[in-house]
Amino acid sequence: SADWWWAELGGLCGYVPSSYLKQDVEDKDPWQDEEYFGSYGTLRLQLEMLSDRARTEAYRQVILANSAPLRGKVVMDLGCGTGVISLFCARLAQPKAVYAVEASSIAEHTETLVRQNGCEEVVTVFQGRAEELELPGRVDILISEWMGNCLLFEFMVESVLQARDRWLREGGMMWPSGASLCLVPCQALDYYTERMGFWEQPYGLDFTALQSLAQSEFFSRPRFSHLLQPEDCLATPCDVITLDMLTLHVTDLEKLRGQFTFIVEKAGTFHGFTSWFRVQFQSLERDKTTLELDTGPYSEPTHWKQTLFMLDGPISLLGGETVSGIILLHRNPVWRRHMTVTIQWSIMGNWRIGWSGGCCFKPWGMFVYLNVSLSFPLTVMHD
Repeated sequence: SADWWWAELGGLCGYVPSSYLKQDVEDKDPWQDEEYFGSYGTLRLQLEMLSDRARTEAYRQVILANSAPLRGKVVMDLGCGTGVISLFCARLAQPKAVYAVEASSIAEHTETLVRQNGCEEVVTVFQGRAEELELPGRVDILISEWMGNCLLFEFMVESVLQARDRWLREGGMMWPSGASLCLVPCQALDYYTERMGFWEQPYGLDFTALQSLAQSEFFSRPRFSHLLQPEDCLATPCDVITLDMLTLHVTDLEKLRGQFTFIVEKAGTFHGFTSWFRVQFQSLERDKTTLELDTGPYSEPTHWKQTLFMLDGPISLLGGETVSGIILLHRNPVWRRHMTVTIQWSIMGNWRIGWSGGCCFKPWGMFVYLNVSLSFPLTVMHD
């Protein structure tokens, strides 16, 4: 009848009241493109990226260092935003052409900026999604700033890989040419005290009954835009996942796995893990230096900063102990710009053997499980 419809959800079938159904359920975009490209069409976000000196200067230095071999080449700048990288190419090198590709509405203004800077003979702006792109021909270099929190969040990298497979000529170059996700066990005393210590005696009152709720609310999600101080690193950071942008496949993005072993270098309080990324730019000339953009605590801060994953509770560590485990990045099968991150770890030391734990998170849709497992809401488990 009109009041009852046969429906299927999550593998389950049955009749449901039609009043419970919304017409737009099947029309929802798993890529959330309207929200995604809408945000990149704002000057607020463009200002944040352009104001990131370390990020923008890294791309400028790559183009400057490769200005000679770029001469006469065809370049694609994918996700060009305001076109700053395209303009660097046109101004600092002498490419045959630069295809500035941008899906958001900012592309209309990018065309104006290209003309205003006298680069319209070299730079052509294409407004549209990479997957629907039609170019005059193949390109020699594909350059893009696709990275997100925990390296992959938002998964713009898939669009880059599809553009590579379709438009990059054989023997062409990708910039970045490589990328690494970095991880370190860390202290976060100020953040922990701010969120948990507050409830001990505010205004002379005992609010400790709220501490478990505070832990669940504040530590169940990653802390983005965290600035990790070098002295809060409990060990030497390591690369846990490394990507080669010329050989990486879209299917590889569904699940990525890495291992780590940290030797604790000083006694301290283990509050969680912090992650960031590094990207490399291989030179177009053989035996020339590979340049790098590092978003970690030992480099100039960027707009990405770092991402902090808090444990449910702090753990005391001694120098010489070992924190080892695995990290898994599992892409959300429905909401394609999101992912689950799982970190499983154990601690080995002279006074304890095989201590391990776990926890779970969800940022905007990112999910991290920490065992300890980090999954983006946080649940911590101890074995």
